[in-house]
Amino acid sequence: MRLLPLLAGVLALSFGGSALAQPAPDLKAQCSSCHALEKPAAPSVERLWSRKGPDLWYAGAKFNRDWLVKWLQKPTTIRPGGVMWFNHAKPGEPRDTLDTASLPTHPAVDAATAAKLADALMALKGDGVVTPGAYKGEGANLAMGKLAFGKLRGCVACHQDKSGEGGVSGPQLYDAGDRLQPDYVQAYMKDPQAFDRFVWMPRLGLSDPDLQRITAYITTLKAGK
Repeated sequence: MRLLPLLAGVLALSFGGSALAQPAPDLKAQCSSCHALEKPAAPSVERLWSRKGPDLWYAGAKFNRDWLVKWLQKPTTIRPGGVMWFNHAKPGEPRDTLDTASLPTHPAVDAATAAKLADALMALKGDGVVTPGAYKGEGANLAMGKLAFGKLRGCVACHQDKSGEGGVSGPQLYDAGDRLQPDYVQAYMKDPQAFDRFVWMPRLGLSDPDLQRITAYITTLKAGK
């Protein structure tokens, strides 16, 4: 009689029991060759220039999980010129003319792996560089936010809020409302060097109203809208 419970346990393990569930993907093995998964102890200009992909040690405070799951299955270009745009500038032409064929591609994964990777990435919250609730959103003037982005504060010099319109040295933002958490957008605009003291995005000294309305505008930028 004692064999029956034992046999039932063996069958449960053999046909999908929790003890044999597939392990979570190893972020370090799959991502660390291109991305920093921990805050660098000694940031430097050399590290910034040599990195292959953006830092992910604060990914859980930056990305929206649903977007991550979809993107990991079908990666698309986020930075028009890659991590270092000038490495892909066509020689003998204006510096913002890119050789897009030379851009590296990100490997795709299946749906199950994408979900597990997204969960692991969302656990990386950083060390408080993003303050939850810093973006208020109430009453932000979207028209002024768009004007500040495109003209008054010069964001468009490095970023695109429409495909093909704007700079190429920073990531495109025309799907930022799908991709990024508003608190992260606000925090990064306020103090980019809090994320990496050598990063080249300037600290513009934006007022809180500017931060709120530009963030509000950026969060409206979604794929297909």
